[in-house]
Amino acid sequence: MILAGAIANALGVFICGIIGTFMKKGLPKRFGDTIMYALGLFTLALGIDFFTESNEMMVLIFSLVLGTIIGELIDIEKRLENMGNSLQSRFKGAGGRFSEGFVTASLLFCVGSMAIMGSLQSGLSANHEVLYAKTVMDSISAIIFAAAMGFGVALSAVPILIYQGGLTLAASAVAPYLSDAVVSEMTAVGGVLLVGLALSILDIKKVRVGNMLPGIFLPIVIMMFM
Repeated sequence: MILAGAIANALGVFICGIIGTFMKKGLPKRFGDTIMYALGLFTLALGIDFFTESNEMMVLIFSLVLGTIIGELIDIEKRLENMGNSLQSRFKGAGGRFSEGFVTASLLFCVGSMAIMGSLQSGLSANHEVLYAKTVMDSISAIIFAAAMGFGVALSAVPILIYQGGLTLAASAVAPYLSDAVVSEMTAVGGVLLVGLALSILDIKKVRVGNMLPGIFLPIVIMMFM
Protein backbone atom coordinates (compact mmCIF):
# COMPACT_ATOMS: atom_id res chain seq x y z
CA MET A 1 0.00 0.00 0.00
CA ILE A 2 1.42 3.35 -1.07
CA LEU A 3 0.56 5.10 2.23
CA ALA A 4 1.86 2.31 4.47
CA GLY A 5 4.83 4.35 5.68
CA ALA A 6 2.81 7.48 6.47
CA ILE A 7 0.10 5.48 8.25
CA ALA A 8 2.67 3.53 10.30
CA ASN A 9 4.34 6.79 11.35
CA ALA A 10 1.05 8.37 12.42
CA LEU A 11 -0.08 5.25 14.31
CA GLY A 12 3.27 4.91 16.07
CA VAL A 13 3.15 8.49 17.32
CA PHE A 14 -0.51 8.21 18.36
CA ILE A 15 -0.10 4.97 20.30
CA CYS A 16 3.18 5.96 21.94
CA GLY A 17 1.79 9.42 22.68
CA ILE A 18 -1.05 7.79 24.63
CA ILE A 19 1.43 5.53 26.45
CA GLY A 20 3.59 8.52 27.31
CA THR A 21 0.56 10.45 28.62
CA PHE A 22 0.17 7.84 31.37
CA MET A 23 3.87 7.69 32.20
CA LYS A 24 5.40 10.13 34.63
CA LYS A 25 9.01 9.87 33.57
CA GLY A 26 8.71 8.50 30.05
CA LEU A 27 11.49 6.38 28.58
CA PRO A 28 14.74 6.37 30.61
CA LYS A 29 17.25 8.67 28.94
CA ARG A 30 19.95 6.03 28.56
CA PHE A 31 17.49 3.74 26.73
CA GLY A 32 16.37 6.52 24.45
CA ASP A 33 19.92 7.64 23.68
CA THR A 34 21.17 4.13 22.89
CA ILE A 35 18.18 3.32 20.69
CA MET A 36 18.61 6.60 18.80
CA TYR A 37 22.27 5.78 18.15
CA ALA A 38 21.25 2.35 16.87
CA LEU A 39 18.73 3.99 14.55
CA GLY A 40 21.41 6.46 13.47
CA LEU A 41 23.59 3.53 12.39
CA PHE A 42 20.62 2.03 10.55
CA THR A 43 20.03 5.35 8.78
CA LEU A 44 23.69 5.42 7.77
CA ALA A 45 23.51 1.89 6.35
CA LEU A 46 20.25 2.69 4.55
CA GLY A 47 21.76 5.81 3.01
CA ILE A 48 24.73 3.83 1.70
CA ASP A 49 22.35 1.22 0.26
CA PHE A 50 20.34 3.92 -1.56
CA PHE A 51 23.56 5.54 -2.79
CA THR A 52 24.48 2.36 -4.66
CA GLU A 53 21.38 2.83 -6.84
CA SER A 54 23.26 5.46 -8.85
CA ASN A 55 24.51 4.53 -12.31
CA GLU A 56 25.48 8.09 -13.26
CA MET A 57 27.93 9.53 -10.74
CA MET A 58 28.16 12.86 -12.57
CA VAL A 59 24.39 13.29 -12.28
CA LEU A 60 24.65 12.57 -8.57
CA ILE A 61 27.50 15.04 -8.06
CA PHE A 62 25.90 17.85 -10.06
CA SER A 63 22.54 17.28 -8.33
CA LEU A 64 24.12 17.50 -4.88
CA VAL A 65 26.28 20.55 -5.67
CA LEU A 66 23.64 22.55 -7.54
CA GLY A 67 20.90 21.49 -5.11
CA THR A 68 22.98 22.61 -2.13
CA ILE A 69 23.70 25.97 -3.79
CA ILE A 70 19.97 26.49 -4.38
CA GLY A 71 19.13 25.38 -0.85
CA GLU A 72 21.74 27.66 0.70
CA LEU A 73 20.55 30.65 -1.34
CA ILE A 74 16.99 30.02 -0.17
CA ASP A 75 18.26 28.87 3.26
CA ILE A 76 15.57 26.22 3.57
CA GLU A 77 16.72 24.99 6.96
CA LYS A 78 16.60 28.48 8.50
CA ARG A 79 13.15 29.13 7.04
CA LEU A 80 11.88 25.85 8.50
CA GLU A 81 13.30 26.78 11.89
CA ASN A 82 11.73 30.26 11.74
CA MET A 83 8.37 28.79 10.77
CA GLY A 84 8.56 26.35 13.66
CA ASN A 85 9.56 29.02 16.17
CA SER A 86 6.79 31.32 14.94
CA LEU A 87 4.08 28.68 15.26
CA GLN A 88 5.35 27.53 18.63
CA SER A 89 5.35 31.05 20.10
CA ARG A 90 1.89 31.73 18.64
CA PHE A 91 0.29 28.68 20.24
CA LYS A 92 2.36 28.63 23.41
CA GLY A 93 -0.23 30.42 25.52
CA ALA A 94 -3.30 28.93 23.87
CA GLY A 95 -4.54 26.03 25.92
CA GLY A 96 -1.49 25.39 28.08
CA ARG A 97 0.52 22.19 27.79
CA PHE A 98 -1.97 20.49 25.46
CA SER A 99 -1.44 23.01 22.64
CA GLU A 100 2.27 23.24 23.36
CA GLY A 101 2.59 19.46 23.11
CA PHE A 102 0.56 19.31 19.90
CA VAL A 103 2.49 22.10 18.14
CA THR A 104 5.93 21.02 19.39
CA ALA A 105 5.41 17.39 18.38
CA SER A 106 3.85 18.29 15.01
CA LEU A 107 6.82 20.48 14.13
CA LEU A 108 9.36 17.95 15.36
CA PHE A 109 7.81 15.09 13.38
CA CYS A 110 6.83 16.98 10.20
CA VAL A 111 9.37 19.76 9.67
CA GLY A 112 12.41 17.73 8.74
CA SER A 113 14.32 16.32 5.82
CA MET A 114 13.61 12.71 6.79
CA ALA A 115 9.86 13.28 6.52
CA ILE A 116 10.29 14.70 3.02
CA MET A 117 12.80 12.09 1.83
CA GLY A 118 10.81 9.20 3.29
CA SER A 119 7.55 10.38 1.74
CA LEU A 120 9.17 10.84 -1.68
CA GLN A 121 10.75 7.40 -1.45
CA SER A 122 7.39 5.84 -0.58
CA GLY A 123 5.63 7.58 -3.44
CA LEU A 124 8.27 7.05 -6.12
CA SER A 125 9.22 3.43 -5.48
CA ALA A 126 6.83 2.11 -2.78
CA ASN A 127 9.87 1.69 -0.53
CA HIS A 128 8.87 2.59 3.04
CA GLU A 129 12.15 1.84 4.85
CA VAL A 130 12.91 5.50 5.59
CA LEU A 131 9.46 6.20 7.04
CA TYR A 132 9.55 2.96 9.04
CA ALA A 133 12.87 4.03 10.60
CA LYS A 134 11.39 7.48 11.25
CA THR A 135 8.39 5.79 12.89
CA VAL A 136 10.60 4.17 15.52
CA MET A 137 12.45 7.44 16.19
CA ASP A 138 9.24 9.46 16.42
CA SER A 139 7.55 6.88 18.63
CA ILE A 140 10.37 7.02 21.18
CA SER A 141 10.26 10.82 21.13
CA ALA A 142 6.44 10.76 21.47
CA ILE A 143 6.68 8.82 24.75
CA ILE A 144 9.18 11.30 26.16
CA PHE A 145 7.27 14.41 25.03
CA ALA A 146 3.83 13.09 26.02
CA ALA A 147 5.09 12.27 29.51
CA ALA A 148 5.90 15.97 29.90
CA MET A 149 3.20 17.66 27.79
CA GLY A 150 0.26 15.29 27.74
CA PHE A 151 -2.24 14.04 25.16
CA GLY A 152 -1.63 16.85 22.65
CA VAL A 153 1.50 15.00 21.52
CA ALA A 154 -0.55 11.95 20.48
CA LEU A 155 -2.83 14.12 18.32
CA SER A 156 0.16 15.31 16.29
CA ALA A 157 -0.45 12.03 14.42
CA VAL A 158 -3.11 13.88 12.39
CA PRO A 159 -0.82 16.48 10.76
CA ILE A 160 1.82 13.76 10.30
CA LEU A 161 -0.62 11.66 8.28
CA ILE A 162 -1.88 14.64 6.25
CA TYR A 163 1.59 16.04 5.53
CA GLN A 164 3.49 12.84 4.77
CA GLY A 165 0.50 11.21 3.11
CA GLY A 166 0.08 14.22 0.85
CA LEU A 167 3.74 14.20 -0.16
CA THR A 168 3.60 10.46 -0.81
CA LEU A 169 0.51 10.75 -3.03
CA ALA A 170 2.04 13.68 -4.93
CA ALA A 171 5.23 11.71 -5.57
CA SER A 172 3.17 8.68 -6.59
CA ALA A 173 1.24 10.80 -9.10
CA VAL A 174 4.39 11.89 -10.96
CA ALA A 175 6.23 8.55 -10.65
CA PRO A 176 4.71 7.03 -13.86
CA TYR A 177 6.15 9.94 -15.85
CA LEU A 178 9.70 9.40 -14.57
CA SER A 179 12.05 6.83 -16.06
CA ASP A 180 13.64 4.15 -13.87
CA ALA A 181 17.01 5.84 -14.42
CA VAL A 182 15.73 9.15 -13.04
CA VAL A 183 14.15 7.48 -10.01
CA SER A 184 17.43 5.65 -9.33
CA GLU A 185 19.40 8.90 -9.32
CA MET A 186 16.81 10.62 -7.10
CA THR A 187 17.07 7.65 -4.74
CA ALA A 188 20.88 7.92 -4.73
CA VAL A 189 20.76 11.63 -3.90
CA GLY A 190 18.35 10.85 -1.07
CA GLY A 191 20.81 8.20 0.14
CA VAL A 192 23.62 10.73 0.41
CA LEU A 193 21.31 13.03 2.37
CA LEU A 194 20.44 10.15 4.70
CA VAL A 195 24.15 9.66 5.39
CA GLY A 196 24.33 13.35 6.34
CA LEU A 197 21.29 12.94 8.57
CA ALA A 198 22.87 9.89 10.22
CA LEU A 199 25.98 11.94 11.08
CA SER A 200 23.72 14.42 12.90
CA ILE A 201 21.82 11.66 14.74
CA LEU A 202 25.10 10.08 15.84
CA ASP A 203 26.39 13.46 17.09
CA ILE A 204 29.39 13.20 14.75
CA LYS A 205 28.74 16.35 12.72
CA LYS A 206 25.76 18.67 12.36
CA VAL A 207 24.93 18.63 8.64
CA ARG A 208 22.48 21.15 7.16
CA VAL A 209 20.62 18.45 5.26
CA GLY A 210 17.57 20.68 4.80
CA ASN A 211 19.55 22.96 2.49
CA MET A 212 20.48 19.98 0.31
CA LEU A 213 16.89 18.88 -0.36
CA PRO A 214 16.56 20.57 -3.80
CA GLY A 215 19.19 18.12 -5.03
CA ILE A 216 16.66 15.28 -4.89
CA PHE A 217 14.65 16.83 -7.73
CA LEU A 218 17.53 17.91 -9.99
CA PRO A 219 18.09 14.48 -11.65
CA ILE A 220 14.72 15.05 -13.36
CA VAL A 221 16.21 18.07 -15.17
CA ILE A 222 19.81 16.88 -15.60
CA MET A 223 18.83 13.49 -17.08
CA MET A 224 16.88 15.30 -19.82
CA PHE A 225 20.22 16.41 -21.31
CA MET A 226 21.76 12.96 -21.24
